[in-house]
This record gives sequence, C-alpha cells and structure tokens, in this order.
Amino acid sequence: MERVNNRIKEYIEQNILPQYDTNIGGHGRDHIETVIKRSFEIVNEFGLKVNSDMVYTIAAYHDIGYKIDPDNHEKVSSEEFLNDKKIQKSFTNEQIKTIAEAIVDHRASLEYEARSIYGKIVSSADRETSVENMLQRSFLYQADKHKMENPTVEEIIEYSFKKLTKKFGRDVGYAKMYYPDKKYKDYLDEMQNLLENKEDFIQRELKFKNLLNK
Repeated sequence: MERVNNRIKEYIEQNILPQYDTNIGGHGRDHIETVIKRSFEIVNEFGLKVNSDMVYTIAAYHDIGYKIDPDNHEKVSSEEFLNDKKIQKSFTNEQIKTIAEAIVDHRASLEYEARSIYGKIVSSADRETSVENMLQRSFLYQADKHKMENPTVEEIIEYSFKKLTKKFGRDVGYAKMYYPDKKYKDYLDEMQNLLENKEDFIQRELKFKNLLNK
C-alpha cells in the first residue's frame, strides 16, 4: 500500500471512506479497508504486475453505491466512480475505463469472467476469509433486506442459510475466486462444513440477534 500515490490515498481517505460509515449489512468501512488490504495481499502472493493506484482505487470504490441500491450496487458504485471527476484526474482514459469495469466485475454472482486482472483482484479480495465475519455480515444483510416483512430471528437465519448455501455450498456455490490463497481455502472449507450442519449454523447465527437492537 505504500506504493499508492499519496494524493490518491489522501483524497480517498478524506472523501470516499467516510461515506461507508452509513453503509449497512457488512459493507461498511471495516469491510472496505479489509478488501483494500486483501487486494494487496493477493497482488504480492501471486506476484501480479499491476498499477497499485488502480488496485487501491477499485477496492475503495467497489461498494460505494451499496446504500443507494444493494441489489445493483456494483453498477451504481461504478457510476459513482465515473461521476467523480477529481479522482479521475489521476488516471488516463483507458485506466478510468478499466477501473469502472473492475468495480462492476467484483460481484460474486457475476455471470461472466471478470474483464481484467483488476476485476479479478478485487473480486477475489472481496471474498470473506473469516467465517465469523461472514455469518455476521449475512445475518445483518438479511435482516435489513427483509425489514419490511418484520422477520423473526429464525426467519433471518433461514434467509442467511439459504443465501450462503447458494453462494458457498459444496459443489453448488456460485462465488467466484480467481486467486484462491490459503486464507480463502481454509475459510471455504470451514464454511462448507458448517453449511452441512444446519443446527450448528443456526447456533452460530443466533449470537448476532442482539445486534438487531443496535
């Protein structure tokens, strides 16, 4: 991260990261900072030859549109970047295009392969490596997504179980991972084992019910 241009880093820290303080469902500032860190871990572990300024910017903007439209946040986030003329002064037109595409391509449910190495990096970095964090994020996301239904805790957990099974379930999970390092492999193994024992899953998720009142 020390290779990132100080002007870009300062602008993002002052103007972009604070916007994540109002995001919900596990897509707040902590998550973004983790994705930034993971992006550079992946770059270093796999020896990828990339522009660090672009990697940092993509990771920083990838969920910025989440509070506007969670279901289409990757496209909204890309549009938010394209509307930010100040950050674009640091990049060429071709780099701007690649950044915008990579932000869209980070989505786990993407039906096509990410269009550039940058999209593959942020998509991989966006994959959780802590089962506990993923369970909490999923619980809060489902609670917010279905809040108009006023769901019970049990219903929230059921929504979470179905979503995580669809995303990470053994032989059925759709989540893309272009650079599966040891952290992710260990996470996926633990998550898949948990999803095969629903009662254990329920007990793990029940720990987060008190967060609904905060």
